[in-house]
Amino acid sequence: MQCLNQKPFTATRPVTSRARCVVRCNAQSQSHTLKAAAGAAAAALASTSSAHASEILSSANGLDGSLTFAVGGGVAIAGLGALLVATDPQKRRSEQMAQTGGDEKEAVKNYFNTAGYERWRKIYGETSEVNKVQLDIRTGHAQTVEKVLRWVDEEGSMTGLSVCDAGCGTGSLAIPLALRGASVSASDISAAMAGEAERRYQEALAASGSKAPKVAPKFEAMDLESVQGSYHTVTCLDVMIHYPQDKVDGMITHLASLADKRLIISFAPKTLSYSILKRIGELFPGPSKATRAYLHREEDVEAALQRAGFKVTKREMTATSFYFSRLLEAVRV
Repeated sequence: MQCLNQKPFTATRPVTSRARCVVRCNAQSQSHTLKAAAGAAAAALASTSSAHASEILSSANGLDGSLTFAVGGGVAIAGLGALLVATDPQKRRSEQMAQTGGDEKEAVKNYFNTAGYERWRKIYGETSEVNKVQLDIRTGHAQTVEKVLRWVDEEGSMTGLSVCDAGCGTGSLAIPLALRGASVSASDISAAMAGEAERRYQEALAASGSKAPKVAPKFEAMDLESVQGSYHTVTCLDVMIHYPQDKVDGMITHLASLADKRLIISFAPKTLSYSILKRIGELFPGPSKATRAYLHREEDVEAALQRAGFKVTKREMTATSFYFSRLLEAVRV
């Protein structure tokens, strides 16, 4: 998933370009630094569309006490940067890591087996019990999946082709690939997620009335580093956001070693505007937002693919209000 802002936003006042941006929020024992940073973050949105800015500026609706920020469009980026750095959520992250003895992978695993599982099971499902932001993330992720399916359909039948879907989540990509006849091996770091994916596959197979694939899909609880085998196609959607760049390089190398022909991956691109939006989201964390989120420069990801012997042949961008994902298809050269 590529969610940069995870609190529900409801605009309470229209924001017009070149006008002062005003945002009201409630604060629960917040420091002066946080107040200043939130105001500065609001100022940074002078470069975004007025409608998008309006929603993001109202992200502070869940806090106690009344604050008003009136910010002109000419606030310097340097000042914004200093204030955002001052409110770096490293302390919160450190507390999360302390629960697993500093093991970040274990922290991610724990999250997606507990609060994260409940959150993302709903987001990737069809229930109406989601807020505006969660529904937007569902829409964005579905668009990314549809783009992948369009790519594979354009390139011919999937019947009999072996596919490894690493970080399968609840099966949003693995299931339609299996129903297209592919031999799917799907895995997720979370046993709860992998189990949910298998359950949804059985439901989808029964509902579609389709003939079961010759080789039944396999759903396993396994981290990316442990995935083994050789596959025609390897896919990994919305997983790299949990990996810092140094580990992403190794992850891409490993996934590439599993792919005979094609590797399809997505990630949250690192740009100035997305970095600012991500930090705003971190200033107001929800109770089920418990893992680090990393953005990655497209040129860095592509360079890692090239070192692994792959060339990018297709690329698309999915951008909704709160979901941002760059999708790449790379083939072995």
